[in-house]
Amino acid sequence: MKPLPRQFRPGRRRPGLAVKTGAVSAVVVSAALFVTGSSGSPVEHLPVAAAAPALAYDVSILLPTTGTAAISPAEVVTPAAPAVPVGPPAPQPPRPVAGLNQTQMNNAAVIVRQGRAQGLPQKALVVAVATAMQESDLYNVASLAVPSSLKLPHDGISQDHDSVGLFQQRASQGWGTVAELMNPAHSAMLFYNALVRVKGWQGMSVTGAAQAVQRSAYPGAYQKHADRAAQVVAAIA
Repeated sequence: MKPLPRQFRPGRRRPGLAVKTGAVSAVVVSAALFVTGSSGSPVEHLPVAAAAPALAYDVSILLPTTGTAAISPAEVVTPAAPAVPVGPPAPQPPRPVAGLNQTQMNNAAVIVRQGRAQGLPQKALVVAVATAMQESDLYNVASLAVPSSLKLPHDGISQDHDSVGLFQQRASQGWGTVAELMNPAHSAMLFYNALVRVKGWQGMSVTGAAQAVQRSAYPGAYQKHADRAAQVVAAIA
């Protein structure tokens, strides 16, 4: 068998013919593969390895197309974007119960969820919510006596010495920094940490356990909130 002419050898392109973009079609005629544009005029002459009968090939097996338009290079070579991990959805705001408004209920939810995160029993959650009901009416309050607290997110303002936050804790008494006490979740954590250090708190009344932590001038005031606090805790998922 005679060797193919140089211009028809594999890997070479006939001089003077340029590759054009756009929709293409291809047929094998004898030993030459002609690629034509949408107008039908030859735009590329690609030799094949050996003589073959005149056959028509479906160009879709050579170049994927959609309809009559070729897939763009970007569609062919661009890899899919990697999946981005998504964290759990934020919990829905709880529906207010026991006469609370949405702000109060949201603050109660922070207290309850913090206690659960610390692995504490239902009794601790009820004591904490009842305490915040008495101390701040479940509002995260700043104090006029603590100017820095006014610069932090708050629901209202009180004038009870330097007491701030849901539990009216005092930075001057060693509870923590003003920023920590004005953070509902952090202030709740501090309350629970103090509660679990009270010996026998699980067997105390709500007011007894709360007073052991708060040392309020009104030791009996917490018990009146016990039933509502239990209702609130039960309503928070």
